[in-house]
Amino acid sequence: MSDIKHADKSKEGLLKIEWAKKHMPVLRSIEEDFRLHQPLKDVTIAVSIHLEAKTAYFCMVLAAGGADVYVTGSNPLSTQDDVASALVTKGINVFAWYNATATEYINHLKSVLDSSPEIIIDDGGDLVNLIHSEYQHLLKNIKGGCEETTTGILRLKALDSIDELHLPMMLVNDAKSKHLFDNRYGTGQSVWDAINHTTNLIVASKTVVVAGYGWCGKGVAMRAKGLGANVVITEIDAIKAVEAKMDGFSVLPMKRAAEIGDVFITVTGCKDVIPYSVMLMMKDSAILCNAGHFNVEIAMDELESKKISKTPVRKNIKAYLLENNKTIHVLAQGRLVNLAAGDGHPVEIMDMSFSLQALCANYINNHKLTKGIYNVPEEVDQEVAIRKLSSMEIEIDQLTEDQKKYLNLQD
Repeated sequence: MSDIKHADKSKEGLLKIEWAKKHMPVLRSIEEDFRLHQPLKDVTIAVSIHLEAKTAYFCMVLAAGGADVYVTGSNPLSTQDDVASALVTKGINVFAWYNATATEYINHLKSVLDSSPEIIIDDGGDLVNLIHSEYQHLLKNIKGGCEETTTGILRLKALDSIDELHLPMMLVNDAKSKHLFDNRYGTGQSVWDAINHTTNLIVASKTVVVAGYGWCGKGVAMRAKGLGANVVITEIDAIKAVEAKMDGFSVLPMKRAAEIGDVFITVTGCKDVIPYSVMLMMKDSAILCNAGHFNVEIAMDELESKKISKTPVRKNIKAYLLENNKTIHVLAQGRLVNLAAGDGHPVEIMDMSFSLQALCANYINNHKLTKGIYNVPEEVDQEVAIRKLSSMEIEIDQLTEDQKKYLNLQD
């Protein structure tokens, strides 16, 4: 059971998936274990993650463990139709296509929930939101779920704080093997891959404004610096602002940064980080893009309503003429730029993130959890890191029994 477009493109999609699999040794090792032991046999899993090759292989690993997998995308512009088509040939239930309308996107989410899942894998919180609004009857059967993103975790914590989260959710994004690598190195590289491919402009000598200095912002700023940019950080958190300054970056309020920036990248998880009033302060031909999960960080609705005109100037770039006769260029409609205008995080990075997801899904299936938010168990986090080191043929030291005793770590 699937609903996709371009079913004839499966050959191209299979090549992408095979390339990803070749460079995901940690997930391959988990696939071998899953195939042997069938830990997810007859478990229905609903997945909403950016639907491209790395996600496809992750879904295949869940299926190898015996799961019945239903998958859709978590962003209308990040679904790759050839990959979706290929996944269907592998026996996965897929409901997604590129550039889905808002209604189609919601219907795809509903289609995976109509499978009555026992475990959910969410990216941004859309599945959780639907379950708590229109699909509350599913709550009694759901063992738990995993959340992939900072944005999704913010939504979960908001629900949990008012006792409105009615299922167990594992905070996969907060695992060390995830955010220290995926958020920093993955976002840092993939955002610039997308910007450079989309614009074909040089970064060196430009002033790049990065809004938000969390782990994702750190990665984006680090790569911008490496490409020769003058980097400015905007922040609302005093500690992070001090950290950014000590890392060698300028720190300014957005209104002041707007006057000097050439490229603006939002990565905060908040809304209206760049409102229309700030856009009016920008240089002519300034470039704006968003690296946060939802397309709310740049005030696109306000921009659309107040623009003088909008013109496509290159694939995934639109020029907006403002009332002051200046033009700004918005990449990927203000959506998550590294996936809406690129291929997302590097394969080796997602190897670790999706390995965490697979092991956490297995953990949820084997433990009776009550409603609320859960950190990834330390042993799961460590297992991914150990498998990663093994795949890189790296050995590390081990504590002696005497050292464990000294550190009070003995059993």
